[in-house]
Amino acid sequence: MSGEDILVCAVQLGKNFCLYFTELECDALCKEKILQQRVFRNVNSQLLVVQPDLNVAAFEDVTDQEMKSGSGMHFNIHCYKTTTPSAGMPVAFSIQIKDKNYYMCCEKEFGKTVVRFREGEVPTEIPCESNFIFFKKTFTSCSSKAFKFEYSLEQGMFLAFEKEGYLRKLILKKMSSEDEVDETMKFLA
Repeated sequence: MSGEDILVCAVQLGKNFCLYFTELECDALCKEKILQQRVFRNVNSQLLVVQPDLNVAAFEDVTDQEMKSGSGMHFNIHCYKTTTPSAGMPVAFSIQIKDKNYYMCCEKEFGKTVVRFREGEVPTEIPCESNFIFFKKTFTSCSSKAFKFEYSLEQGMFLAFEKEGYLRKLILKKMSSEDEVDETMKFLA
C-alpha cells in the first residue's frame, strides 16, 4: 500500500443507490510470522527456563540432553507488522508446557513491573499497546545474532537477568543511557 492509499469499507447504501464509505484505520500491530522452538541463552551460555507453576523464569545450566527433552525451554517468537518500524520489531513470546500454552507479559506488582507467564494464547491482532509486546533490537551494531528486548509500555526498560540467590531470574531493567552496553540484557537466539 502506498502512502496515498486509504483503506475504506462500504457502510451504507443511500438514496439513489449511492454507496457510502468510511475510512478505516490500520491496526498498529498485526501478526506476521512465528519463529518456533527457539531457545534463549545469556552471556554465560545458560538457557532460559520457565516454570509457570512456581512463577519463575530463570537462566539455568542445561545439558544438551536436557535441552532436547526439556520442557519450558523452547519458545515461540510471534513477530508483528508495525506502522512504526524505527522502534524495533514488535514481538511476543509464548511457550508450551505439558499441553498448556503460556505467554510472557509484564505486570505491576507492589509498584514494580515484573515479568510473568500467563496461561493462554498470544492474540493475532492487537488494537493498541499491550503488556506482552517487546521491541526486538540488535544488541550492538557489530553483533547480528545478539538481541535485546525493550518493553513496549515503558521506554528504556529491557528484558534482562538478575542474580537472586542461586538463580539468574528474568526481569525488566532500566537502561541508564542509550550508549550503555549491559551484558545482562544480551540474548542469544
